[in-house]
Amino acid sequence: MKKSKARLIDTLSALVDEYILSCEPVSSRVISEKYIRDVSSATLRLDLNKLEKMDLIYQPHTSAGRIPTIGGYRRYLDYIEPEHRKILYTRMDTLRELMHRSYRDTPRSLHYIMQLLARETDQLSFVAEPEVSSGYLSRLEVFSIGDRKLLFVMSLDSGLDKTVIMRSDYDINEQQLKKLVRYLNEELVGLRIYDIANRVLVDMQEYASGDGDLLSQFLGELHKAFMEISDFFIHFDGSIKFLEQSEFDSKENILSFMNLIQRQDYLLKLMRKNEVDGVNILMGEDFAEPGWQIFTLIYARYEVFGIPGYLGVIAPTRTDYRKLIPLIRDISRTITETTKRGMVVPKR
Repeated sequence: MKKSKARLIDTLSALVDEYILSCEPVSSRVISEKYIRDVSSATLRLDLNKLEKMDLIYQPHTSAGRIPTIGGYRRYLDYIEPEHRKILYTRMDTLRELMHRSYRDTPRSLHYIMQLLARETDQLSFVAEPEVSSGYLSRLEVFSIGDRKLLFVMSLDSGLDKTVIMRSDYDINEQQLKKLVRYLNEELVGLRIYDIANRVLVDMQEYASGDGDLLSQFLGELHKAFMEISDFFIHFDGSIKFLEQSEFDSKENILSFMNLIQRQDYLLKLMRKNEVDGVNILMGEDFAEPGWQIFTLIYARYEVFGIPGYLGVIAPTRTDYRKLIPLIRDISRTITETTKRGMVVPKR
C-alpha cells in the first residue's frame, strides 16, 4: 500500500476515534497533536480535503473541523475489523459458569446477560428471546396457582422450558385439570410448537362441544399460552447514563429513539433481513425513518439449545465500536458454544 493511502486510512481512523470521544468537529491540528505526530498539520489538512471529496467526512460549517459521514463510519469499521480478532472479552468464564448453573432457567440467564451488556457499554442493551416456534413439545404441565390463574409450563425437546401465567374465567378442580393435561400430552407431545399454536389447537377447539364446555374453555386458554410463547419478544435494559450522551440533548432525538425501540416488529424484521455471520451493524439509510438515522444497531445471533435469538445494543452512531463489536461477538459466541441442543457443554 502506498504511504499516502495508508496515511489517509490513519487520518480517517483518527478523526472518527476523536469524534467518538469528544463529539466535536475534529481539526487537523488535533489529529497531528494526538494521533499522527510525525505528519504536519498542513499535510493532514490536504488529507482531510481528500477524505471530504470522497464523501467520508464533512465540514458542518465554515472554519470548523470535520465529522464523519455514514460512509466514513462504514469505511472506518472496515479499517478496524482486523483489530477485533486480537481483542477478547475477559469475563467469558463468568458468563459460561452462569449458563451452567441456570441452564434450565434461560430467561434468568438472558436477563443477566442483558444487564451485563448495559453495564459494560453504557448503552441501551437488548435481548430478543429465543424463537421457539420451530421446537417440539416434549411435555406440558399446568398448575392452578389460585385466584383463577393457571401456570402453563411447556418443555421443549431441546431442554428449554417456557412458562406462561393466564387468568381463566371458569372454575376447574385438580382432578379435572390432571385429566385434561394427561389428554393433551397424549395429543400434543412430539408436535412442533408452531403447528400446535397455529393449527392443532384451532382444530381441537373447533371440534370441542359448546362455548360453555370445560374442554373448549381450557383449549382457548392453552391456545393463548402457546401463541404467547411463540412470539419473538425484545427485552431492553439500560441505566439513565446512556441518556446523558449529547445526542439526547434534543427532545426530538429522544422521541425518535423512543419511537424506534417501541417498533419491535420493525427491529426484528430488520435484524432478520440483514443478518450475516458474526456481528451485524446497521446505521444511516438502513433505517426507514430519517429521525432514526442518527442511531446504530449492533447485534449478533446466538442460540440456546439450538433455538436462535438476538442480542446487542442500540446506540448513537457516534459510539465505541472498538469495544462493542468484540464484546457482543464474544457474548453471543459463548452462549451458543456453552449450550447445545438438549445438553449443556461441559466446562473446558
